[in-house]
Amino acid sequence: MKTILITGAAGDVGTHLRRELAGKYVLRVSDLRSLKKINKEEKFVRADISEMSDALRITKGVDAIVHLGGYSVEGPWEGILNANIIGCYNVFEAARRNGVKRILFPTSNHATGFYRRDQTIDHRVYPKPDSRYGVSKVFGEALASLYADKYGMQMFCMRIGNVNAVPIDKRRLSLLFTPRDLAQLVTIGIEHLGIRFEIVYGVSKNKRSWYDNSNAYRLGYKPQDDSETFAADILRRERPGDPIAEQYQGGVFTVAEDIPNPAPLPKKRAGKKRK
Repeated sequence: MKTILITGAAGDVGTHLRRELAGKYVLRVSDLRSLKKINKEEKFVRADISEMSDALRITKGVDAIVHLGGYSVEGPWEGILNANIIGCYNVFEAARRNGVKRILFPTSNHATGFYRRDQTIDHRVYPKPDSRYGVSKVFGEALASLYADKYGMQMFCMRIGNVNAVPIDKRRLSLLFTPRDLAQLVTIGIEHLGIRFEIVYGVSKNKRSWYDNSNAYRLGYKPQDDSETFAADILRRERPGDPIAEQYQGGVFTVAEDIPNPAPLPKKRAGKKRK
């Protein structure tokens, strides 16, 4: 069985993915925070990916990396810089030094969030980030391209929509990415032999999708779920939002300066200063 490192394993996406991949791979799970539950198939390693020494330690001896670790919403630049810019570089570079060839980078719909909702876009569009968070994901995609071309690594970038079993509002009807579809796309990213550098969209087969995801389908992705099942109930409950945010695929990220972080740092580390 292949050994797969999942960074950011304590987050919502990491938690879904760990459950879906249990028994299929040997999972090395890592986060700065503690995990609520560690399964017998997993080995937990605490790490701060903004420190290169930690990144080198957790990436040694694995077959592939799913790099979920980072700041997951719009917020202060320092937090995004440390987690999503420095942390991403450290993980990619540590993987290179340790001879790990394959990295799955869950980028985000917010890398293209300033495209309008009446547009359909594919993996070849020019990035239009909607936030500092979105900019950090564009950085990760560019870094992945560099490591593929310069070092011959295999980089699989997934522009994630919203990972959930059920969409929570109208916008998520276009972005739903169910846990089983997530697991399928991640498995393709781990196993497909022909990957060098790819960008795909991490969404289910939603009728209201804003994405031409033919690049993922080319690689064998066959999503099982469609948010339309929930559309009538959600639209009945939907209330008007910010008129600017409603125009763009990124939603509130296009207007917000700070969104509460669903995965804040532990208090004892939150005030840590970088040397």
